[in-house]
Amino acid sequence: MNRATTTRNKVASAALADAEKYLLPTYKRQPLIFTHGRGPYVFDSNGKKYLDFLGGIAVNGLGHAHANIVKVIRRESARAIHLSNLFHNEFQGPLAKKLVEISGMDRVFFSNSGTEAIEGCLKLARLYARPADAPVTAPNPKDRILALENSFHGRTFGAVSITATEKYRLPFAPLVPGVEFVKFNDVADLESKFDKNVCAVVLETIQGEGGIYPVSEAFWNRARSLTSQHDALLITDEIQCGLGRTGRYFAYQKFSSRPDLVAIAKPLAAGLPLGAILASEAVASRVSPGVHGTTFGGGPMICAVALEFLKILEKTKILTNAAARGAEIRGGIQKLAGKYSFIKEVRGEGLMIGVELTVDGTPFVAEALKRGLLINCTHEFTLRLLPAFIISTKQVREFLGIFEEVLGHVSKSMPATETARQAAHTAAR
Repeated sequence: MNRATTTRNKVASAALADAEKYLLPTYKRQPLIFTHGRGPYVFDSNGKKYLDFLGGIAVNGLGHAHANIVKVIRRESARAIHLSNLFHNEFQGPLAKKLVEISGMDRVFFSNSGTEAIEGCLKLARLYARPADAPVTAPNPKDRILALENSFHGRTFGAVSITATEKYRLPFAPLVPGVEFVKFNDVADLESKFDKNVCAVVLETIQGEGGIYPVSEAFWNRARSLTSQHDALLITDEIQCGLGRTGRYFAYQKFSSRPDLVAIAKPLAAGLPLGAILASEAVASRVSPGVHGTTFGGGPMICAVALEFLKILEKTKILTNAAARGAEIRGGIQKLAGKYSFIKEVRGEGLMIGVELTVDGTPFVAEALKRGLLINCTHEFTLRLLPAFIISTKQVREFLGIFEEVLGHVSKSMPATETARQAAHTAAR
């Protein structure tokens, strides 16, 4: 072992020790340090290379260290990183214009994250439902919010309140009142729970953390018609599925109607923290100075980076690539399903893919990491794949080769108790 390797190992060990001692234990992390990335690959402190099919959980749409993004960050960080929203900067307006053009919406509010965008959407829904001439102290019965079972919208209080999964909710109860959950894609259940006091229906166009489940056209259309009929809002969470991941700018663009509010984030600033609310003019018309705000949302450097990200999507064939490579991945896994019976279903659109197993997915994630592949598992049984939009056919083949090795290795070491677990999961679904 040479001196440079020894030094790197000492630095990595010290960083891990500090993390263990000083960080809140909110994550179950692997005991390794990632130091840098290049394209669809990341590298650890020992120099080991990993094919990144997690993409920072759908954040790194252009992969790592994209030359155009690095250039903009270097240029703008030397000019102004933050100026505050008490003043205009030269990039926020043009970025809002571009988002309006590609989304079909009318107005934009910039936030720091997806969960903050969701919080803003909930506030706007309650604001919109209140009569414009009503005193702010007057009670407003139109305050119910319908969300979907199996949903995930973030970690802040309002976002957790509309997130169905109990492990995210129960430690913080009681939560924001007035929320009720509708069975996923169940039109009859939506109709039975919708009444004149509903101010919003909130849904992920494709559920991410819940296991890569797309909302059906029938459910979307009925949610749209009910909200329109009762002057309520249809809010779509496109934090994970939006901005190119499905091969379209937005997943809802496969439907014939638009929502009233859209929450976006993850890939918007190519790895830097930026979210946004896209709003219809009807909702925006109820907003006045002081009603909502944020300190860091939409700073000059970060908006410049987001503009560059959208320019790259527009000027290249990356969206087409995302759709094509996603089809290759799903097709390859479908072939593997014929060999491994514990692959129950392959779901998703573009480069947002879920591989549902009839066995626990945790060992597959661990084995993939050993073999230089980053994936993760949601809801115990669904392997989630979120690679960068820039991946090539060659890298898809690389993934499929490693993935088959992982499936083969783990399947040989499955304990006998997994058979009963498999049967139970199959029956439950």
